[in-house]
Amino acid sequence: MPPNAKTARVDQLPNPDQSWFDRPVRSDRQGQEQRQQPQRAEAQRPEPQRPEPQRLEPQRLEPQRLEPQRPESTMRVDQLQRHDQRRHEPPRPDQSRQDQHRHDQQRHDQQRHDQQRQEQQRPTPPQRQEPQRQETQRQDSHPPRQEPKPAHHDLPVTGYDEEPEYRLTTDEPKKSRKLLVALSLLVVAALAGATIYAVNEFGGSQAVETRPPAAPVNVQPLVKAVTAGGPTPSPAGVRQVLAGPAGNPHLGTLTGSVIDPASGAVLWQQGDTMATTPASSLKILTAAAALLSLEKTDRLSTKVVQGAEPGSVVIVGGGDPTISGVPGRSVYPGAATLDDLVNQVKAKGPVTKVQFDLSRYVGEALGPQWESADIAGGSVAPIVPFMLDGGRVDQANMNGVRTGSPAQAAADAFAQRIGAPGATPGAAPQGGQVLGEIKSAPIEQLVDNMMQISDNVLTEAIAREVAIKTGNEPSFAGGVKAVRDVLTRNGFDLSGTNFVDGSGLSATNKIPAKVLTDVLTVAAKPTLDDSRTAKLRSLLTALPVAGGSGTLEGRYGGDAAQGKGWVRAKTGTLTGVNALAGVVVDVDGRVLVFAFMSASDRNPETEVRPALDVLAAALRGCGCS
Repeated sequence: MPPNAKTARVDQLPNPDQSWFDRPVRSDRQGQEQRQQPQRAEAQRPEPQRPEPQRLEPQRLEPQRLEPQRPESTMRVDQLQRHDQRRHEPPRPDQSRQDQHRHDQQRHDQQRHDQQRQEQQRPTPPQRQEPQRQETQRQDSHPPRQEPKPAHHDLPVTGYDEEPEYRLTTDEPKKSRKLLVALSLLVVAALAGATIYAVNEFGGSQAVETRPPAAPVNVQPLVKAVTAGGPTPSPAGVRQVLAGPAGNPHLGTLTGSVIDPASGAVLWQQGDTMATTPASSLKILTAAAALLSLEKTDRLSTKVVQGAEPGSVVIVGGGDPTISGVPGRSVYPGAATLDDLVNQVKAKGPVTKVQFDLSRYVGEALGPQWESADIAGGSVAPIVPFMLDGGRVDQANMNGVRTGSPAQAAADAFAQRIGAPGATPGAAPQGGQVLGEIKSAPIEQLVDNMMQISDNVLTEAIAREVAIKTGNEPSFAGGVKAVRDVLTRNGFDLSGTNFVDGSGLSATNKIPAKVLTDVLTVAAKPTLDDSRTAKLRSLLTALPVAGGSGTLEGRYGGDAAQGKGWVRAKTGTLTGVNALAGVVVDVDGRVLVFAFMSASDRNPETEVRPALDVLAAALRGCGCS
């Protein structure tokens, strides 16, 4: 056989030639000698024989593989070789590929040699029909197919269920489908292992899951508890850090004090008992009186009752200036709405006449020394018990123009929406049927709102509620008296104070800084063993936050930046007057109370207020033990 010959099916070999099952493996030299002496070779060699299935070493074949009825009984040489190897040799998985191939080739040569010797010893059966025998093996009725030989005389292997595992010649590498399958399985296993590793390495099984988006974070502002455990500041330390900022010439005449509420010690003071104009920092006293005398859950009620005439109604002002005229356009959180009141009354029947009763308050609607220009300037409106949005013309503009007749404007808006001609003043009948009622936010929230945005109208309304609660006249004078009475009764020394309104709008108001720090010190005590502290604690949360909320939202930049978020204080501003009073947490975690009041003719926006901010921020940086 030529060295490059390839394996072929039995039926593909020409009939005169010997089957490759019977042909012995010979060297090239032996083949050449036989070709030179064909006559002698034919005489010595019997007629080429093709072994019948039973003659292919029946002792070594399994009986079921020799059944003539099964098409797969015809076996390739490499199958016989594997068959014999399984029966006589244990597997050697650690042998190299090259050694295994050489060993298999030697066994194959030996088998071919033994088979040739056995065939030569057997007599040749008479009248052998090789084609018929081949047809018996193939078990079909078709004659053998003569396929054309390729140019290089190689015969391809076809017609088998699988490719031969080894070639008959040693110069071709062995190719095994099983080997390829095994390698494929190894690759798949490696990829699977890499996938499992990656999943576990980068987050576990949850990392490959599709998760729904997280719910939005609900941020709730709060006051973090501060204890008295920090180092105790010393007066000398505080004086040192405040010496520079307090000497700023932009502050003009500066008075104030700094208190440690945990110990009650005075850490710094400068004219703290001298009465000066507080401006809106006076609201601290009004807020404290309200929290000490009113229930925090109390609400201000506005009602509509049946009038004396059929189809007539009377709006009874209940002292709530926060009623919202246009839903969604209000500076007062939690405000009741005029539409709600109108709808309640409409449900009771048609209305042909609207009146409004303002008898809840008495006295002048504008405070002593108030200027009418403050109405157009957005600082105030006449104080009456029934109005919408604090008397603002633009409901959402905190500092916008206010109306000079807020009660009339609110009653007209009600009449228009209910389908009646304009409204007129009138008295509500005694015991009249209530057709509708709306209520404000709780007192505690109203106090918070008035402190945050420094609303003068809301502050005066709350002062009158304190007056009504304490049996005083619901007027400017009655409100002032009620605030003084409540604070005095709760142990605060108001000697040297003189104020004529509750909001601080009047320039004639005079109070010392010490009064402000006295009230704030009680509110900021670290324990609640004082009953006043429990009631006044919410006063601290009502203070605007430096750089964060209310009237301090746009402040505390530049040199005062270290106080941002740590200072909480009520502002005060009038012509030539600026004040700042509140609390600060220093770097040691200690709460300090302060009040600074400045009388200066310098620019309040660019000079005085920034100087006050730096002064309070210096306390934040105070490690003053």
